[in-house]
Amino acid sequence: MKFHAPEVVFGEGALGEAGHAARRLGALRPFVVTDPGLVAAGWVHELLGHLDDVGLAPEVFTGITPNPKDVEVRAAFERYREQECDVIIGIGGGSPMDAAKCVAILSTHGGDILDYAGLERATRPIPPMLMIPSTSGSGADVSQSCVVTDTRRRVKVTILGRTVVPEISVTDPRLLTTMDDDLNAATGLDALSHAVEAYVSLGRNPLSDTYALSAVSLIAGNLRRTMDEPGDMAARARMAQASLQAGMAFSNTILGATHALSHQVGGLLDAPHGVVNGILLPHVIRFNAQVESERMADLAAAAGRVPGGSPAEAAEWLAVRVRELADAVGVPRGLSDLGVLAGDLARLAHTSLDDVNLTTNPRAVSEQAARDLFLAAL
Repeated sequence: MKFHAPEVVFGEGALGEAGHAARRLGALRPFVVTDPGLVAAGWVHELLGHLDDVGLAPEVFTGITPNPKDVEVRAAFERYREQECDVIIGIGGGSPMDAAKCVAILSTHGGDILDYAGLERATRPIPPMLMIPSTSGSGADVSQSCVVTDTRRRVKVTILGRTVVPEISVTDPRLLTTMDDDLNAATGLDALSHAVEAYVSLGRNPLSDTYALSAVSLIAGNLRRTMDEPGDMAARARMAQASLQAGMAFSNTILGATHALSHQVGGLLDAPHGVVNGILLPHVIRFNAQVESERMADLAAAAGRVPGGSPAEAAEWLAVRVRELADAVGVPRGLSDLGVLAGDLARLAHTSLDDVNLTTNPRAVSEQAARDLFLAAL
């Protein structure tokens, strides 16, 4: 068994360590990848101050949107190359961090970022990476994957491999306080889907199991709290921990049908990834429970279910509990609320078969099964 994880700096005020962390990675002219929201929130300014304190001269790229696009990655890489930067820093949610990983791949591999879709296609060493998450969901700061949208085909592709595990992850729960409610809900449900899928993945192992179950417990107990009491730093810290643990779990197991299907909706409609996951997850739980009811029962217990009954009953309880949590944080009940049409389902089902995350789903997913899942979630 191998378990890949970066060095982790965690805790309130941890952003203050970012300058020293970048220096330890050999930075002189670090390349900071972020988005306008993080700039407006003031976190990029604080980061630049810490980099300046240790004598670094960063270059900042802010042209990343939710669900990072191939064209944005190309523009970021051109800036990285023109400015002769070295260490790459991603600060923000999953989009800036995934884009930062894409820049790192292009810097030593060349070609187009879409060339590296799939498993272990990027094999050469890449520049050191430092990741600073501002949401409690993506897990991109610790994972061996990144996702980018192919704007021509309007599909999301996953790039997965050990090469893209960052060197250092700096998690400061303070950064979570500037998320709006919609983003908080979406990223929390994304982390939940990471943990659930990691626990039933064909690639699971004892370490990933431990992290996945802990993450489910933390999310079930704290996501709603962060919505109701956004200033509760203890709850924020627990959600940050849940995101970290779920990220380390799925990084070492790959994911499953929830993410394979979700990526298709995100690519087609540029829809919020965590929201799509929140809609799909209960249906995928029921689908996978046909072969993994015992494991679903473990997850239900972690989410707070009182022991008793059959594994099948526990799995159904878990599906209902996930939907109840999604309702509580304001996630729509169906994909049609996001703009998915019945006429889109055949295309979505077909393209989902190319997603690498299906390889570790515990139950085989045919094109018809994918279509049925989309229809159930419509």
